[in-house]
Amino acid sequence: MGSAASAAAPPPPPPAQPHMAAPPYGAGLAGILPPKPDGEEEGKKKEVEKVDYLNLPCPVPFEEIQREALMSLKPELFEGLRFDFTKGLNQKFSLSHRVLTDGRLNARVKCDLTDDLTMKINAQLTHEPHYSQGMFNFDYKGTDYRAQFQIGNNAFYGANYIQSVTPNLSMGTEIFWLGHQRKSGIGFASRYNSDKMVGTLQVASTGIVALSYVQKVSEKVSLASDFIYNHMSRDVTSSFGYDYMLRQCRLRGKIDSNGVVAAYLEERLNMGVNFLLSAEIDHSKKNYKFGFGMTVGE
Repeated sequence: MGSAASAAAPPPPPPAQPHMAAPPYGAGLAGILPPKPDGEEEGKKKEVEKVDYLNLPCPVPFEEIQREALMSLKPELFEGLRFDFTKGLNQKFSLSHRVLTDGRLNARVKCDLTDDLTMKINAQLTHEPHYSQGMFNFDYKGTDYRAQFQIGNNAFYGANYIQSVTPNLSMGTEIFWLGHQRKSGIGFASRYNSDKMVGTLQVASTGIVALSYVQKVSEKVSLASDFIYNHMSRDVTSSFGYDYMLRQCRLRGKIDSNGVVAAYLEERLNMGVNFLLSAEIDHSKKNYKFGFGMTVGE
């Protein structure tokens, strides 16, 4: 018994490791890098959402491809007094008139022939000979494309087509023929738009290259810029503008590389009645234009 008591007790066995447990730092980089969250693993397993190219949205009309930029950079500036009247005769027919103090009278008729086909007549009458203008437009709206045919005075004929390529990108082309001047041309355009920005590019055989960009800062504020290069005359112009929506009015303005500053204010006085203020200042040419106007109608 003495020998048994004097014998040292065997050391306790080491704690059991879980089956297939990795060492504290794992094997290689797998043990050093932090574990990936479950959401990332699940996201990789999900298939990338495919674009349904047979169900693309309908693009904006070709002539309005820069409409967001034009709202800020090229508002309808005028000099003197102006009065606009618009009347919707029914759901498919509307008529608008514009009278200016310089003797010009603009008239526009819009008629929806069908749900997809629209006819528009634009006319401008002046007291100066050979300066009156008239234009007939026939617009067709498809599911993911638009087409337009134009006929105007001076033997003008034009056509354009624009197609949605992706949910955010649309591309189009236009051609025209001016019979009295024996001139023709062709142009290409593309437009990319998202919830926060709109970018456009236009190239024409007349030598014009135009780019525009609009950034939607908020629901009420938009900033716009453009760049225009004329290959024939080697002229380059650029401008920067803004569009600010207030509670009762809308303020738009711009400044360009030629030093021309312009502002356009449209204030809502009542339902269907707006008051207009227009100002354009060209310091280099000492040219100043100011206008007051009113719009009435729907």
